Parts: sequence; structure tokens; C-alpha cells
Amino acid sequence: MYSKKIGLYFGSFNPIHIGHLILANYLVEHSELDEVWFVVTPQNPFKDKKSLLDNAARLEMVSLSLGEYDRLKPCDIEFHLSQPNYTIDTLIHLEEKYPQYSFSLIMGEDNLKSFPKWKNYEVILDRYSIYVYPRLSEGNVPEALQAHPHIVYVKTPIIELSATAIREDISKGKDVRPMLPPLVWSYIDKWGFYK
Repeated sequence: MYSKKIGLYFGSFNPIHIGHLILANYLVEHSELDEVWFVVTPQNPFKDKKSLLDNAARLEMVSLSLGEYDRLKPCDIEFHLSQPNYTIDTLIHLEEKYPQYSFSLIMGEDNLKSFPKWKNYEVILDRYSIYVYPRLSEGNVPEALQAHPHIVYVKTPIIELSATAIREDISKGKDVRPMLPPLVWSYIDKWGFYK
């Protein structure tokens, strides 16, 4: 039986920007992935929660920005799981809910460097493919991960846009429209987010 290959792109998407879309679209066009699901994370164990827009608003921005893309989908699975969210728990939950799909992770090279700190990272590596896109960052990928058979390096365009910098620019009244999908900019502007 044919199993759809789903790439899971985890993030707070606070806000989602064109860099996220370019990357995800590149992956569905140039890799084995049939779809990319944007898994909106309620709370990253490594991130400060204070600057995080509420879950519903971030999910709405992701939904607005993916409307025209058939193979890119919003996913709110982590809103329904216990906090904090660990990737291994989400993967197990998704497998139970969608046994007909095969799931892979998508992560930046910067995250791969700290991957051994993740909960049960060996289990993730053993059971799932990981699509890694290039990032400009310090340090090296651990040797054991450099040539691992489940790690697929993809030569996506390197777009160093930062949601943090976008939020800061909005708070200073700067024009960030080129960095955001138009519907996302309208939504942020309408509600006065990040001001």
C-alpha cells in the first residue's frame, strides 16, 4: 500500500514568514516528501514563553499563509498533547492517529548540532528520516550524525530570516511586508500584534 510521506516542520511560527514557505515548498518540490505539515508548537522547552503570541493566533497565521499550497498543511496536534512538547511524543501520537502515513522530521543544521540533547533522540534517529536544510551557524554537526543513513541533507536556498528580528522591527514601526505572506501581514496589522 502506498504511504504518503509527510515531512513535519516544527516551529513556533511567531510569525510565519516567507523563509518558512520557501523552505517547505522547496522540500515538496525537490525531495521524496508528498506534503509538509507545519506543526505549530505551543511551548518549546528551550524557549522563553513571554514573547509567544497565543496558539490560536499563530495557527491562524500559518493557515492563512498556506491556503494556496495544496501540499503544505497546518497542524495543531501539539495543542492537544501534554506540555511541554517533546518531538518523540508527538511522533508517536501522529503515528497512532495516521497509521497510513510515514513521517519524517525537517530541521535546520543548527538544530542537528544540538539534536543529541533531545529527549530519546536515538529512538527518533532509528525510526524516522530527518531532512536537514543548511543554516549559517557556529559549531559542527556531531560526527555520528554526519553520515547517518536516516539523515538526508537537502540543498534548500539559505534564507536567514528571523521571526525575532521581524517582531522587533514591527515593534519599532518598520515596514516588514516583503518578509511576510500578505495575508499574514494584514492579520498582524489588523490585531496590532508585536507592537
